[in-house]
Amino acid sequence: MGIRCYAVYKAGEKLREFRYEEPKQLGPMEAVIKISHCGICHSDIHLIDNDWQISQYPLVPGHEIVGTVERIGQDVKDLKIGQRAGVGWQAGSCMRCEWCLRGEENLCADDVATAVGHYGGFAEKVMVDSRFAFPIPEEIDSQTAAPLLCGGITVYSPLRRLVKAADKVGVIGIGGLGHFALQFAHGMGCEVTAFSHTPDKVQEAKQLGADYFVSSTDKSWLEKLKRRFDFLLTTVNVNLDWAMYLSMLRPNGRLIVVGAVPEPLEVPAGAIISGQKGVIASVIGSPSLIRDMLAFVARHNIRAQTEVLPLKEVNTAVEKVRQGKARYRMVLQVN
Repeated sequence: MGIRCYAVYKAGEKLREFRYEEPKQLGPMEAVIKISHCGICHSDIHLIDNDWQISQYPLVPGHEIVGTVERIGQDVKDLKIGQRAGVGWQAGSCMRCEWCLRGEENLCADDVATAVGHYGGFAEKVMVDSRFAFPIPEEIDSQTAAPLLCGGITVYSPLRRLVKAADKVGVIGIGGLGHFALQFAHGMGCEVTAFSHTPDKVQEAKQLGADYFVSSTDKSWLEKLKRRFDFLLTTVNVNLDWAMYLSMLRPNGRLIVVGAVPEPLEVPAGAIISGQKGVIASVIGSPSLIRDMLAFVARHNIRAQTEVLPLKEVNTAVEKVRQGKARYRMVLQVN
């Protein structure tokens, strides 16, 4: 019968049932995971629509995967059959280049994406390189663990690498990424400010760890925040007044971009020369950082705010993400 999953056969179409054969033989480092939950990331929408011109059809989306290890290759040492494990955007790398050898596998030019040229997690099972499957601590429920594996690590990685306790951190956009960022920055001991164009999120943002809330549509507040922040983390996928936000950075401050803004960022040179400021970006995280994040989440009792739907309602769930109506992450329950 093969592995049951949901695929799109052409850019922008609805997902339909699809099956493919499970390989009888596994490579020495491969693992098969029986999926219980899979988050829906906005990147899945980009893949469905082929916005990045990298999609291959039929395409099975899904790269925020949690399930149970069902089979392992002969050389797998870090996973056991029956163990709960998760998989994110990356399902493999060359393991030989300078970036892999220094523990930054997410920067490998020959990385393998879980749902590009490879069948993803809107499915009963997934096969991956076991070195990119991570044991899930008992303290983390599966519907929280799933969106951590892409959405969570996307914001955890730059915060973990760059900020220190007592830094003043602003999080721009309180959605799927931002609601994790507030909790992480709070857990790291930072002073945290939430920026949102949705005023009714103020209490929710503070419950998630924000010390302050700023309406991003109220320019009078924004003007009062000049030279306040050490870091501003932007999770939005729309163009903003970047010069204005850069003016809020302290000397040597950094604007960290993790939202996939489709238009070029218009950054006046003077806005970064004055104060020695910078604009940097970050992409997912290395396997070591993912393990570090999972331990941090378990220690600080961080949780995702999710809405769970069964796999058969995948098109309903995808449409909620497409329309920005998820608050904050949609998760498919598979088994």
